[in-house]
Amino acid sequence: RSLMDLKELVSALNDFASLSLAESWDNVGLLVEPSPPHTVNTLFLTNDLTEEVMEEAVQKKADLVLSYHPPIFTPLKRVTWKTWKERLVVRALEHRVGIYSPHTAYDALPHGVNNWLAKGLGACTSIPLHPSNAPSYPSEGTHRVEFCADNTEHLDTVLSKIKDIQEISCLATLPARVEGEEQTRVSLNCSQKALLEVVALLSQNSLLYHKTEILLLQKPPLPHAGMGRLCTLSEPVSLSGVIKRIKSHLKLPHIRLAVGTGKTLESPVKKAALCAGSGSSVLKGMEADLYLTGKQ
Repeated sequence: RSLMDLKELVSALNDFASLSLAESWDNVGLLVEPSPPHTVNTLFLTNDLTEEVMEEAVQKKADLVLSYHPPIFTPLKRVTWKTWKERLVVRALEHRVGIYSPHTAYDALPHGVNNWLAKGLGACTSIPLHPSNAPSYPSEGTHRVEFCADNTEHLDTVLSKIKDIQEISCLATLPARVEGEEQTRVSLNCSQKALLEVVALLSQNSLLYHKTEILLLQKPPLPHAGMGRLCTLSEPVSLSGVIKRIKSHLKLPHIRLAVGTGKTLESPVKKAALCAGSGSSVLKGMEADLYLTGKQ
């Protein structure tokens, strides 16, 4: 065993699976933190942190519980002994037990829960149904503003005023030929707040204003991370054959199955769409021969 400071351990967990991969509605990360300094000697893992599991963690002298599902989801207005979720927090703080939940951050990982579930289908290629975005923009700012000007003297005045606006970056001028005329093309990145000031400035000159283009800078998608997976099997397999594979992979004697209209257990499966959660929003509108979800 090795001792580790809670903050260092949480940092390592966040490096393993960035919380930016989690869905916006999710509640992930460190949910309960004992007063520092807090050293973690025993890490307790669970899928769901119930009161019974918390008592087991206390008996095992756990310093941190990593619960896949977040035990605290909606905000707590008070922490009393009235509800079981409140009691979890009370017990955790009484015994100096931290609580950390990764949930959908682990689902989205390239080698996370969804990819593990996909292995049950056999040999296949898979892509995220809803790719995650990179945690930051490729460059500063949220918007790019571009416009052309042919009057150098007036342009110098405009550029001087633009430089006085806060949250402007990557300001550049390049020669351009527009409709046979030599002009100067101006490009800059800016924040949402600065965008309003830039547009207000350019609107004072109708020629510049009507030659202005505004681009929204989006975070690039991460090719192998995201919610759900669309899996293409290397060879078509009967529905009964896929079921057998899934049961073997999950080590379950039974799974729930709903056979589609006109389908049988011998119907071929070439494409499967899956989601580690219920998948109601992730799988909606996706065409596949089989839909595999982790919940009823």
